[in-house]
Amino acid sequence: MNNKILRFQEVTELTGLSRSTIWRKEREGKFPTRKQLGLNSVGWLASDVQHWLENLPSSNTHKGAA
Repeated sequence: MNNKILRFQEVTELTGLSRSTIWRKEREGKFPTRKQLGLNSVGWLASDVQHWLENLPSSNTHKGAA
């Protein structure tokens, strides 16, 4: 992915996360920081979101998994 700016709807569709979860994870430092685009608009760099998605823990790494 390039450095296109993703708006909230695109980020929620890509990640499957809700708006409040994105904001919470961002405050905790567990999600890329949004960029202020205007007075009432924010966006995320597509490359940052893609990197975050690629580095999520795999669901098959649970302890005791066969």
